[in-house]
Amino acid sequence: MNTLPWRLLDSGAGTGVEQMAVDAGLMDRARETGEAVLRLYAWSRPTLSFGRHEASRGRFSPATLAAAGVDAVRRPTGGRVLLHDHEVTYSVTAPVTGDEPLRASYRAINRILLDAMQAMGLAAAEADPSPTPRPGGAACFAEPNAGELVVGGRKLIGSAQVRERGALLQHGSILIRDDQGRIGALADAPLTPAVPAATLAALLGPQPWYAMVRDALFDAVRARHETVGELESSDTEGWAAAHRARFASPDWTWRR
Repeated sequence: MNTLPWRLLDSGAGTGVEQMAVDAGLMDRARETGEAVLRLYAWSRPTLSFGRHEASRGRFSPATLAAAGVDAVRRPTGGRVLLHDHEVTYSVTAPVTGDEPLRASYRAINRILLDAMQAMGLAAAEADPSPTPRPGGAACFAEPNAGELVVGGRKLIGSAQVRERGALLQHGSILIRDDQGRIGALADAPLTPAVPAATLAALLGPQPWYAMVRDALFDAVRARHETVGELESSDTEGWAAAHRARFASPDWTWRR
């Protein structure tokens, strides 16, 4: 990934369906252009997202979520359930060769994240190796997985990566406030509760967090890579269009 041309994109706030469709579309773009994209975005409504292979039926229901004013979407990546609300979300899409280890790309992206957090005054680090929990029994922020970013042992950034047909997508949540405790109240079945997470607001106080995180991450990419340009949200329209129907479909969201 170090030799790839990079593009930077600020998508702003959008629905869960739109944000997942853009992420999936940018994987298509990576295959065709050979470029990596770092994208920042937010969520226009509180949204519960399920990991690609995670069980949702019997644990959550559309009726319960609708009554609480919470949308639902299923991610193209794996991992466990998340509540997206007060956070900044990042995604990286890039072409990838079959012989590049997943851990190598994960670490390369983590270096950008760590550079940005350090520039913001946060002493973040990668979590120590630990057994990876199986999807289905807990929320994403119930504990940090190996390689996720923590501050003082508490998860600050939860990430997941998927690879398909020569491209990767890694995206993750950078918490401004800790809303993950709400997931248990939204569930129709017992759920292992999230432990208190590290958050930007608790660590550094009130700030214009979205702009600060965006600028720090974009600067970190510029510092590490020679060829860096920018994209506009309009540049993603054609790439996302092919994926909207899938992420809007209840058959996808509630398939498991």
